[in-house]
Amino acid sequence: MIRPYGRRPRPPAPGDILAEARDLRVRLGARDVLTDVALTVRAGEVLALAGPNGAGKSTLLSALAGDVPPVRGTVSVHGRRAADWSAPELALRRAVLPQAPALSFPFTVEEVVRMGRAPYAADPATTPADDDRAVAEAMAATEVTAFAARPFSTLSGGERARTALARVLAQRAPLLLLDEPTAALDLRHQELVLRLCRSRALAGDAVVVVVHDLGLAAAYAHRVALLRAGRVVATGTPAEVFSERLLSDVYDQPVEVFPHPRTDGLLIAPRRDL
Repeated sequence: MIRPYGRRPRPPAPGDILAEARDLRVRLGARDVLTDVALTVRAGEVLALAGPNGAGKSTLLSALAGDVPPVRGTVSVHGRRAADWSAPELALRRAVLPQAPALSFPFTVEEVVRMGRAPYAADPATTPADDDRAVAEAMAATEVTAFAARPFSTLSGGERARTALARVLAQRAPLLLLDEPTAALDLRHQELVLRLCRSRALAGDAVVVVVHDLGLAAAYAHRVALLRAGRVVATGTPAEVFSERLLSDVYDQPVEVFPHPRTDGLLIAPRRDL
């Protein structure tokens, strides 16, 4: 029997906890990928997950989405255990951007973005005009409208990434979980995506984003969770977490942190002794 989609969640208030991990342990195969992880995601913030390759960032994102079951601990989404939501109910509450979106059929860009509206198919309060507006706004925000009729398979890596992000935005879930959304993008579109993350947080959503560029994380994230070997070693504002000593230790690479000459942000770069 197919479970009903249920009601849309109420709009979150600033500071509401939209996702939470407690004493989280995740095992993939014979290896513990996450150990003793505790993390809270609140409405109105961009939370960046940072750390070296293999630190567990993508697995933590998948666990927060309810897609990877823990062997110990709990993950809650909107105050309820993620495993207790049906898939349709969960789709109304969180939207997930995977690291490498792929499609097997020749869908157009607009058709891919419209897939984000699937959770509302059984919602009598949603009209076709609502779907059209959400799709159009998401494509405009990610700058993919100009090639809406092109097959997804013909796009460049960056165009695919922006189309996949548009699908997530069209879903209009209050919790956005984005895995390396800037990885395939040029400089301009990296900034565009992180500005979109900030605007969604400003509108009241919670955004969790896996990002390797520490400069982008420092510029756009309200909070950072820094991971190493499956553990969260520090959480806080970028200014609190991004110290030269901690980053150099976590990345096993000397790192320099400078105050930005024009803003209150940070500039982060590997130390090069040329």
